[in-house]
Amino acid sequence: MLDFIDSTVIPFILDLYDGVGYVGVAMAVALETIVAPIPSEVILPMAGWKVSQSAADPAILEPLTGAGWNLPLAIVLATVGSLVGALVGYYIGAWGGRPLLDRYGRYVGIGAEDLDRAHRWFERWGSWAVFFGRMVPLVRTFVSYPAGIARMSLGPFVVFSLLGSLPWNAALIYAGFVVGENYPQIEAALKPWEYVIYALVLLGVAYLIYRWVRARRTGRTAG
Repeated sequence: MLDFIDSTVIPFILDLYDGVGYVGVAMAVALETIVAPIPSEVILPMAGWKVSQSAADPAILEPLTGAGWNLPLAIVLATVGSLVGALVGYYIGAWGGRPLLDRYGRYVGIGAEDLDRAHRWFERWGSWAVFFGRMVPLVRTFVSYPAGIARMSLGPFVVFSLLGSLPWNAALIYAGFVVGENYPQIEAALKPWEYVIYALVLLGVAYLIYRWVRARRTGRTAG
């Protein structure tokens, strides 16, 4: 499984970054903020990795600017992508409401349980749910929908989305940067735990498949 991640998932993300640079970072994060096809825990560290590669080799340039990859710019563009994705989710919730999401959400991995969890989070914390939710896995993706359904004021929604996304993006991109600088040492340290990592990855994949299947069954039952 780790071989698949190394040979397929990571190269795809890096190819996207090599092709459209910072825009690729924004696009990937925006998509993750809407439907979470690939978690930000993978997307964002890869951006930090590109920064570390560029720092080590001046020949590795960001394709759109023609300059070396820059850590603050990567964080800014990731945060812009987060806001774009959050606004899409907000307007889907405001326009179609819960019936639209219950009917079609299962096709993009949005299950009723995910929406219920985000709704409870929003009911408990109100507008602050958008701020805190951006720093909580899974909730960060789905909290835009109940905000849109509740027709939360757009100004506070934008501000809280930006303020909540910024530290999350910065932390994960910086983590990728640090890992990139120290990858040989980290790889050697993880080698004795290789089979444990395999098992955890397999469990994670099985859980994602279970959620997707359950979301589809729930959708059929509701239909």
